[in-house]
Amino acid sequence: MAAESTLNRKNGQHPHTAVDPLARLRSPKDPVYDVYLTGTVFLDIIFTGLDSAPVRGTESWARGMGSSPGGVANMATALARLGLRTSLAAAFGDDHYGEYCWDALAQGEGIDLSLSRTVPGWHSPVTVSMAYEGERTMVSHGHEAPPQEPAPDCPPSARAAVAALTPGRQAEWVAQAARKGTRIFADVGWDDTGRWDPADLADLRYCEAFLPNAEEAMRYTRTTCPRAAAHRLAELVPLAVVTLGAEGAYAVDAATGESAEVPAIKVEALDPTGAGDVFVAGFVAGTLAGWPLADRLAFGGLTAALSVQEFGGSLSAPGWSEVAAWWEQVRTHPAQDPEALRRYAFLQDLVPEAAHPWPLRRAVPTIGFRSGS
Repeated sequence: MAAESTLNRKNGQHPHTAVDPLARLRSPKDPVYDVYLTGTVFLDIIFTGLDSAPVRGTESWARGMGSSPGGVANMATALARLGLRTSLAAAFGDDHYGEYCWDALAQGEGIDLSLSRTVPGWHSPVTVSMAYEGERTMVSHGHEAPPQEPAPDCPPSARAAVAALTPGRQAEWVAQAARKGTRIFADVGWDDTGRWDPADLADLRYCEAFLPNAEEAMRYTRTTCPRAAAHRLAELVPLAVVTLGAEGAYAVDAATGESAEVPAIKVEALDPTGAGDVFVAGFVAGTLAGWPLADRLAFGGLTAALSVQEFGGSLSAPGWSEVAAWWEQVRTHPAQDPEALRRYAFLQDLVPEAAHPWPLRRAVPTIGFRSGS
């Protein structure tokens, strides 16, 4: 697999986007990339339509199934579908799963993989996810890719980067990117050590924004209220954003003292896989575009809400066509609350004319169709 620069091939445009949210800000001196990411790409296989959790010793049949690149690919795809020029550095197995993931990301999504590599003899990590009762259960398998010296231009110059912080570990690329002027956005996973000590997040000092969920935020701040946790985190980072699940999101800007809260959009969730990644992608897009804080929260919540109505973390990430279709549907609904509509009025000058009916379907159950089938 050649590490072709998809951005050059596509002239910087995602193959399916009709909107460049940064169009008015671009200049010839800009970095090639809007966002840089690195991490592990999984092949995700998602089962939906289960009436309950699988029972030991029985066979469960799922009414739905989807396959897609997962892991860091969720975030990369969500960013690319929102029109951001996205660079991903990751290892890919030289098996069929790895080939499928590479092709889906490079050819299908227009993500630049020139800093990625194919590892001979290394099989792709796999996750099987089962969605039921609004939750999910996952089983994963994989081995760490053999180490490789990073390329001289890695991390590349970019407007922003998204980092997944790991307690007790530092990622040297985060500091390198920050020194180049890259704006760092970070989330964090569960702390298996049980310490929940912000001092263990050494790379937090390089971050412009930190976006944990409510449980993580409260544990790191020893608080019992996610909004209080956001204010406490704003003492550590310039911008603290706490996602509240079905309640929406709350943010505190330490520089201005501004806080904002936006409720979640109520939807019938099929699969929550990757919803947090999609929220971050929407928030990053709005931040780079210079939108007000409340608009950024609303857009992140909207993109996440659209994503959970499909299965698969990356294939369910909405593009501007989905956003346009949603906006057309809600603003023309006869029973629409005018106040709720005003919350998303900023979309009016952004979205293209809706070319597809609502809802749109993207995910497919197969890993890939053979040519001519």
